[in-house]
Amino acid sequence: MTANDDYIIEILKDVGLIKSEQIEAAKTAAGGRHQSILDVLVEQGIISKLEVLKTVAMQLGMDVIVLADHEIPQEVIQQVPAAIARRYKVVPVFDSENTLSVALSDPLNIETLDSLRYLLKRNVDGVVAAEEEINEALDKYYGRAEKSMEELLQNPSQSADAQVRVDDTADETVATDVDTPIIKLVSLIIMEAQRSRASDIHVEPLETRFRIRYRIDGVLREMEPPPKRLQAVILSRIKLMAGMKLSEKRVPQDGRIRINVAGEDLDLRVSTVPASHGESIVMRILNKQSLLLGLPKLGLFADDQQIFERLISSPEGILLLTGPTGSGKTTTLYACLNHLNRPDRKIITVEEPVEYRISGINQVQVRTDIGLTFPAVLRSIMRQAPNIIMVGEIRDFPTAEIAIEASLTGHLVFSTLHTNDAPSAIPRLMDLGVKPFLLASSIKATIAQRLVRVICEKCAAPYTPTEREIGLLGNTASQFKDVKLLKGKGCAACGQTGYRGRKGLYEIFVINDEVQEMIYNKTPLIQLRARARELGMRTLREDGLRKVVSGITTLDEVLSATMGD
Repeated sequence: MTANDDYIIEILKDVGLIKSEQIEAAKTAAGGRHQSILDVLVEQGIISKLEVLKTVAMQLGMDVIVLADHEIPQEVIQQVPAAIARRYKVVPVFDSENTLSVALSDPLNIETLDSLRYLLKRNVDGVVAAEEEINEALDKYYGRAEKSMEELLQNPSQSADAQVRVDDTADETVATDVDTPIIKLVSLIIMEAQRSRASDIHVEPLETRFRIRYRIDGVLREMEPPPKRLQAVILSRIKLMAGMKLSEKRVPQDGRIRINVAGEDLDLRVSTVPASHGESIVMRILNKQSLLLGLPKLGLFADDQQIFERLISSPEGILLLTGPTGSGKTTTLYACLNHLNRPDRKIITVEEPVEYRISGINQVQVRTDIGLTFPAVLRSIMRQAPNIIMVGEIRDFPTAEIAIEASLTGHLVFSTLHTNDAPSAIPRLMDLGVKPFLLASSIKATIAQRLVRVICEKCAAPYTPTEREIGLLGNTASQFKDVKLLKGKGCAACGQTGYRGRKGLYEIFVINDEVQEMIYNKTPLIQLRARARELGMRTLREDGLRKVVSGITTLDEVLSATMGD
């Protein structure tokens, strides 16, 4: 039961719970079954686990608690990270100003408390609970745990549900030799990422350990790491699956993995970068199920969706999506294309790289190494008579010029641009060299976008915003003074975060006749933005606050995503 069975047996004998003859009989039985004497005594019903715990705890001056009788607040659970709680098999139960109390099953394991004091940088004391209760509490408050990395390596065949089919014709061993521990381990890392709804897997060699992190709902979470000794073979396995050169470790490489996880086809875009302690690898999971969204699932309210549908139904013109990397522009673009993808329309995309492959759409990948640049591809596809063109990103004047020419000759063009808000797209294109009269006549709308996490439906609960949150809202604070908002308390379904999934915030700047004239006259951005607000454009923050009042997200998320407003 514990690492100090002999000492515990002496305590139990001294207090009269067991007798010498019972100990001798248990010793004989234990020798034939390779069990500890204490386990045999419990198995024979001579003493219960609870009696053992209570007796030892009493000797050490520790309390015994039943974890099921306590609903532990989320702020207490957050005092001990999941990785530490699972490693040391402890659950935080009480938190005072000076001391954190944790439940553990072995009251004699002083090293656990010492390690926690060092790791958490605070005073920690212990209370005693049954091992089964601690395991149940770990699953309840931190989410159900998968097998440890060492267990998976020792027993790869036990994980039958982790069977994956790698579709990679470049190397047959990837598809056939799927039973070795390292291959199984890498496959399970990918499978667990897919189960956790991760968008990226970060494999990072550090000085003394080998870190694996998943990006879930835009936030990186550290997973249980594999042993450092496996670093080289795991990195080689991933590179082999991605079709990369195993011997090349000095320069960055890009690759792709096609894999089937539990019946679901996934594409992984793989990137390696040489780092101080080995190659850092990021695998971006391109999940088609998350891609083919309808417009309502993007997070658009009914009024914005009507504007959106009217804009993308235009026969010609340019629609620009703006925002930083990771703001969901690609997902929104593909949702638009999916909405317009019909047999009577020809759609061609020019991308670097082609992230998602969609049936019925002609997708061209840019390859600058052979001269297949954005401008070169755009010139060629104009002779393909498309109805709709999607350009992955406008980065330079030649790309912008040809995209505008396409829009002026009867094509609907979608593209993206890196600006902080929607009106800023106009001066940005002017900076690239585009003439104002061409912008005025070609652009139908610019749409800025951000992503915010959605409140978990299973643990959402009412709460009143703090004075600090109200103060950060500035002029809009008055509408929240008497409003009961929602916030996730944290549960197993959302990994104790209070959030599950993400939706977009949108700032839609429609170019009408008046705005066209302002663009033609090179009106300064500050005046352009002010007039757009007068004409009814909602800012990203205003759209976010509507979603807060509707119970979709929280003030923290909106304030974080729109700090520049």
